[in-house]
Amino acid sequence: MKFTFLGHAACYLETASERFLFDPFLTGNPKASITPEKVNPTYILLTHGHQDHLGDSVAISRRSGATIITTFELSQWLEAQGAKVEPLNHGGSHNFSFGRVRITIAFHSSSIIEEGGRPLYLGEPAGIVLETEGNTIYHAGDTALFSDMRLIAEETPINLALLPIGDRFTMGPKQAAKAIEFLRPRMVVPIHYGTFPALTGDPQEFAKLAKATGAQIHILRPGESFNF
Repeated sequence: MKFTFLGHAACYLETASERFLFDPFLTGNPKASITPEKVNPTYILLTHGHQDHLGDSVAISRRSGATIITTFELSQWLEAQGAKVEPLNHGGSHNFSFGRVRITIAFHSSSIIEEGGRPLYLGEPAGIVLETEGNTIYHAGDTALFSDMRLIAEETPINLALLPIGDRFTMGPKQAAKAIEFLRPRMVVPIHYGTFPALTGDPQEFAKLAKATGAQIHILRPGESFNF
């Protein structure tokens, strides 16, 4: 199983049978390691509707035929744009040929900005738990720290957690280190930092704060990978 950090919150997971693309904000992402034309996922996992996560989802789905798995309201909007979708919602899960996907809560917001500057509500934000080939991956999306993260880990032990550390709009390093205590993952990759000046969270500070948890912290530059 190969994990690649693509920049910001975009991540790519390759297994023996599938290719999973999380939150593919590539066009307009100054830290992106790849262009959307060069990724060919079989599934796209989308946490919420902000442009820095929604990104190139529709274009990639229409070109590759990849199914987008996301929350109900967002899936309906994506389907209207011509994307192939599988809707889920908070607290629910669904079995696929590759395993299972579960949608968890996240404390954030979810919208796109229409012409004229009006926000269009796209449902509640989410975290995504992917179970496949004996591993469990949790992409927290954009979220504040919340104590019910403990319940996510109680249902399924987490091998790899992808946690935002940028601060201002999500958890910062201190809160993300506390999230590790709740989630008890074996490995963690910090995401959603350094892309823009407002995202000031420092991955080295995060790694230092998280050291006592015993989790393996993988700080990856965009384009870097590791196998597990």
